[in-house]
Amino acid sequence: MHKAGFVNIVGNPNVGKSTLMNLLVGEKISIATFKAQTTRHRIMGIINTDDMQICLSDTPGVLKPNYKLQESMLHFSESALADADVLLYVTDMVETPDKNEEFLAQVASMKVPVLVLINKIDLSNQAQLTQTVETWHKALPQAEIIPISALHRFNVDRVLKRIKELLPESPAYFGKDQWTDKPARFFVTEIIREKILLYYDKEIPYSVEVVVESFKESEKNIHINAVIYVERESQKGIIIGHQGVALKRVSTEARRSLEKFFGKSIYLEVFVKVDKDWRSSDRALKAFGYNLD
Repeated sequence: MHKAGFVNIVGNPNVGKSTLMNLLVGEKISIATFKAQTTRHRIMGIINTDDMQICLSDTPGVLKPNYKLQESMLHFSESALADADVLLYVTDMVETPDKNEEFLAQVASMKVPVLVLINKIDLSNQAQLTQTVETWHKALPQAEIIPISALHRFNVDRVLKRIKELLPESPAYFGKDQWTDKPARFFVTEIIREKILLYYDKEIPYSVEVVVESFKESEKNIHINAVIYVERESQKGIIIGHQGVALKRVSTEARRSLEKFFGKSIYLEVFVKVDKDWRSSDRALKAFGYNLD
């Protein structure tokens, strides 16, 4: 008997979805920073064993869109409700079910198993946890509730065990040597974007998109040319920094992470260009790979 299925991770921004995804898969697939809206795409990580294939999807945090990029991000999150065999709804000890009632109503109407994972329980006490579990049980009575701490790996193995029990019988959807549905170039853009999220303040990281213009791989090394797109000339100056210092730091840190990720020497060239108001442009979003349907 072989089991396989799509296990989709959804929830509001900054509750720890990407950290959980990386723990379950055992690879750094989703960038995880302390800033909200880090994940922009739906990213799949695949766990393979002889008798099982778990296709995990990390999704953007659910929010009410303010511009077209966020509309695309919400589309990725809602699509994860449509094809899930098991749904992981991640919340934490701070937020309450009324934060995004419209999306939660969609979760409540689902016919597949739903696991509500209450993350960051290390920041609470037993009385608070008991109250939070009761609150979520009222909001999603059909769901199974598991308290976790992704940061401290508490109960993550229990979540994985429960997923395996709930998976339907099915042949594998992907080759058993495949661990993601994304190409190598995608992870280059995500790693560079992660460094930008870490090193720049305020609106800058959210105004940035990264595109890989060339990716040439040999046996021992990879040559990469990437472009950081911003919406304003002033943002371009901030990204580059005085005498190019800021951009050099991002490039250096990204190269180190890329060498670790690919296990090869990396030659990375990064340029900065302006694409005015790209987050609200159908043309730009389509070119950058965002789904606008």
